Amino acid sequence: MRMTKWEYVTVPLLTHATKQILDNWGEDGWELVSIVPGPNPEQLVAYMKRPK
Repeated sequence: MRMTKWEYVTVPLLTHATKQILDNWGEDGWELVSIVPGPNPEQLVAYMKRPK
């Protein structure tokens, strides 16, 4: 059985445009793994992955 290889990206998210940003990345095949707080209250950081 062949193992899936993944590529990852971190994406800054603005709290007022989170859905739009995630939808755009999702259209390119990226799957959301996690969201963590960003450097300020207006920003989050999303970790995304997709098969290579």
